[in-house]
Amino acid sequence: MTDRVTLRGAGILITRPARQAAGLAREVAALGGTPVIFPAVIILPPDDRSKLLEVQRELSNYDYAVFVSANAVEYGVGDAADWPSKLIAFAPGPGTAAALAAFGVTAVRTPQTSMDSEGLLALPEFEKVSGKRIVIFRGGDGRELLGETLAARGAHIDHIECYRRAKPSRADGLEQPLREDRIDAVTLTSSEGLDNLWSILSADGRRRLSAIPAFMPHARIAERARSLGVSKIIVTQPADAGLVAALLEYFAAQ
Repeated sequence: MTDRVTLRGAGILITRPARQAAGLAREVAALGGTPVIFPAVIILPPDDRSKLLEVQRELSNYDYAVFVSANAVEYGVGDAADWPSKLIAFAPGPGTAAALAAFGVTAVRTPQTSMDSEGLLALPEFEKVSGKRIVIFRGGDGRELLGETLAARGAHIDHIECYRRAKPSRADGLEQPLREDRIDAVTLTSSEGLDNLWSILSADGRRRLSAIPAFMPHARIAERARSLGVSKIIVTQPADAGLVAALLEYFAAQ
């Protein structure tokens, strides 16, 4: 019988927003790792909820609803009892789809290719959307590719900013474990989070972080990390499952 592969006590920095960080932290701990949680993006409600509330009341007027993240689900769905039974929801990946299912929304389409706007745009439902009304629930300053492409295909698009993203004001909770060499691997799940870390860390903190193996589920994040000087980059399969699998493979080889 072979020994079970574990993370061997490795300190794993988890930079997801707080709510999403908890699930990954539990997986890391269950596999023998030590999760170090430092959300690199803070999720806040929108300054003005009036448009969001208006759209929630009029969901039956839409053909499709797109939620760009689990946070968009949490802040965008509203009262699940009011969700129109015929409205089809779209999610970029299993985490967002699971968040929708928790609200009772089970008619959900997800990409089979990449877990991003490009993957959503490749879905057959989005090939011919002329005249369709589509609402996109997202955070402020989200990517424009999805909405712009669907509009170019003839759809009527409403963007609803249902939450705000902010960066942490201080890096105290991260500088200390970096100085004490308690972090053996870093997980990075957005370019924005990476930029936030670089803007609040000291020069010494950036130097230390850039030398630690960094695991990220998208080539776009890897490109940004490379430009900032991160020296060891591992691009994983999507979602938490991809991060965990890559972490296990890496530490099994050490």
